[in-house]
Amino acid sequence: MIQLCRAGALCPRRALLPTLMSTPTAALSDALQTARSQPEPGCYIGRFAPSPTGPLHFGSLLAALASYLDARHANGQWLLRIEDLDPPREEPGASHHILSTLEAYGLNWDGSVRYQSQRQAAYQHGLQQLADKGVAFPCGCSRKQLQGRLHLRHCLNPPDRSQDYAWRFRVDPNSAPLCFQDRLQGRVCLSPANDIGDFVIRRRDQLWSYQLAVVLDDRDQGINQIVRGIDLIDSTQRQLLIYQAFDWSAPQYAHIPVATEANGQKLSKQNLALPLQPDPSGQTLWLALDWLRQHPPVALQYEGNPSVLQWAIQHWQPAALNGIHGLPAPVSFQRSPAGLRS
Repeated sequence: MIQLCRAGALCPRRALLPTLMSTPTAALSDALQTARSQPEPGCYIGRFAPSPTGPLHFGSLLAALASYLDARHANGQWLLRIEDLDPPREEPGASHHILSTLEAYGLNWDGSVRYQSQRQAAYQHGLQQLADKGVAFPCGCSRKQLQGRLHLRHCLNPPDRSQDYAWRFRVDPNSAPLCFQDRLQGRVCLSPANDIGDFVIRRRDQLWSYQLAVVLDDRDQGINQIVRGIDLIDSTQRQLLIYQAFDWSAPQYAHIPVATEANGQKLSKQNLALPLQPDPSGQTLWLALDWLRQHPPVALQYEGNPSVLQWAIQHWQPAALNGIHGLPAPVSFQRSPAGLRS
């Protein structure tokens, strides 16, 4: 069950008035920042967390819009995090382009933007905690050695520390299926031993894995509601295993369908999806709402982004997406048939 904040107000922050009243002027901004970083327990806190590997596309807009509307409909907070953990795949200027595109569509976030590249010490601390608990271990296994198999109790001997090695999360080979109740897709189960195996939490090249970083940041930021694309649904159990290892409560999840090209391919940067262009008219947001099965009034189509968002926040109905895994993107956001790979 989603807890809504006070009607007509964004998710409140814990009051620090006694502290602020006695705080010297020079330190006031630091105290205010601390106040902003302490969300009220139980209040809705969501986020959008793109990777700067290229410009946003229509599929990105759908994920951003759905998570934004879900938060705002609950009078909650919507945070923005740039997941810049993979420099070889990142595109110069992409982070700035993402921020400016979101602003152009009126998807304004709360607080400051978090950059995962600035969180190295927190991830190292989290890894050490997992190692101390006996659920993280160094692994020198290569993909060639695994021959396509899941890593499950392979290569448990300590690797030569003079060579490159990864860190993996240790999965219990006798564990029962791990299930969660997705708000849109229903009950989802995977077997940690048969479907996941010992998964990487720090790569051989010393870059941090998505699975560890996302859990540590979601926990640190107080995220309790996650709305994202269904292409990430199989990552959820890996993240739940990490939450369990830390004895933390996990967020609620809602996985929306993915938008597809004419040939069924998911819209993605990897598949060369068309970059999203700013559109102040409201038409692009209207098309996104229509794709999300929100049935926006036709008269709203060119009324500008603020008017479209105001209507959408009031009328947001995520249940319209129940059980749907994918839908074709509007034709104007698909690549031409000649540009599609078979």
